[in-house]
Amino acid sequence: MKKLILAAIMLFSTTAAIQAQSIRLGIKGGANFANQNGDDVPDVNKEGITSYHAGLVAEVKLMDRFAIQPELLYSTQGASYKNAGEEFKNELGYLSIPVLAKIYLSESLSLELGPQASFLLKDRKNFDPGDANTFEFAAVGGLGLNITKNLFVQARYGLGLTEATKDADIKNSTIQLSAGIMF
Repeated sequence: MKKLILAAIMLFSTTAAIQAQSIRLGIKGGANFANQNGDDVPDVNKEGITSYHAGLVAEVKLMDRFAIQPELLYSTQGASYKNAGEEFKNELGYLSIPVLAKIYLSESLSLELGPQASFLLKDRKNFDPGDANTFEFAAVGGLGLNITKNLFVQARYGLGLTEATKDADIKNSTIQLSAGIMF
């Protein structure tokens, strides 16, 4: 199923690129405010973690007010758990591939919605609530603002739809604040 979803995303992106009016490439980075939710979250004090994301971004303009925005990001997510004065951090590093529909509400403001596939690259945790899954699927939505022709900022929320661990119902959720430049 995972391979089928990724193949469909790649086929859609390739088809869109062939019909595109213009393609712009850029880089972006910013802060992640991550947390974990679910039925199997340990019964301790839980806090989100502040981390980062960085990577490549493309904008494939299909119409005057519509574009597809695929990205390739390194993103750190997870949570911090406190129990009896001890703090345990669950930090997961992902290669994330969001493919967003970008709908321009005005010349500079856009609504961005779409799926995100993430592949686990790094699992740095101080406790073991279960082995981490190597694949995560999420829904992503947010707003983008073009400050100039090349400089932009974005605010986005990502909600994990699949479990972050194999043995527990724990899902990632992340607020991302980004800045970037298009070339």
